[in-house]
Amino acid sequence: MQSSLLDFQEGAILLVDKPLKWTSFDVVNYLRVRISKALKVKKIKVGHAGTLDPLATGLLLICTGKKTKEIEKLQGFDKEYVGTFKIGATTPSYDGETEENQHFEIKNITEETLRQVASELTGAIEQIPPIFSAIKINGKNAYMHARKNHDIELKARRVHIYQFELTEISLPFVSFRVQCSKGTYIRSLAHDFGKKLNNGAYLTALRRTKVGDYSINGALSLEQAERLVASVLSQDNLVNGNISLP
Repeated sequence: MQSSLLDFQEGAILLVDKPLKWTSFDVVNYLRVRISKALKVKKIKVGHAGTLDPLATGLLLICTGKKTKEIEKLQGFDKEYVGTFKIGATTPSYDGETEENQHFEIKNITEETLRQVASELTGAIEQIPPIFSAIKINGKNAYMHARKNHDIELKARRVHIYQFELTEISLPFVSFRVQCSKGTYIRSLAHDFGKKLNNGAYLTALRRTKVGDYSINGALSLEQAERLVASVLSQDNLVNGNISLP
């Protein structure tokens, strides 16, 4: 039994490996244009479940057609990330989007101290989102206020860090793996990590590897996703409405 691109209109979830420097909306728009062209329709519903920052890569769930109704549920799933902090410096954005603005001595920081801080940041924690974020303040994204140097204050949110593992320590860089609840900002986790050290830290690399039971291992590159859209899919490649290459 054959299945055509009409499956995208009925509803599908594409697992996409978001490239560096692409916004999540860039990926959605890229695929929407190609799906619409393949289906020869002017409009088709396409959305994503869970934003990734431009400087992050990894798993992005792209929903089409009737599957867009599941976006809110998908956004509520726990996440897993791997990445790297730089110890001994801070940036206003808590990542590499902005220049370093403070520097600290790190010669007295030990591996034991680093692992203790990771332990202290595991469990239920209060976290203040980065001012360079998409959170709305007076109808505008927080990052728009931040770029204009407006004085803004964001409220702390309770999130849950299920696992916080330091996978490699080569100061000033520390690599990690984190499993966390929805709404967790890994940039804020990096910033809080530095504060607990009585030092500084910011995020230099981030990759999302899991969303609920969905894994980056089943994700498509944009090039693979484009080839998939342009092809006729066999029913064997549709499992529970989730599309991947054989």
